[in-house]
Amino acid sequence: MFSNIGIPGLILILTLALIIFGPKKLPEIGRAMGQTLKEFKKSTRELTDDVMVDIEEEKNKLTK
Repeated sequence: MFSNIGIPGLILILTLALIIFGPKKLPEIGRAMGQTLKEFKKSTRELTDDVMVDIEEEKNKLTK
């Protein structure tokens, strides 16, 4: 999705964000986005682990 942006496009996006939000808000926004991404990855990992446990339980039931 973002592979076609390139360096000039990324610089343009960051410049617009700086103009719109200002230099004081950007670190807060970045921190919030980072925390959101971290929580999303954690939830995805937990969900995957739960599914794998369920699959292993079903395999064990079938082999007994």
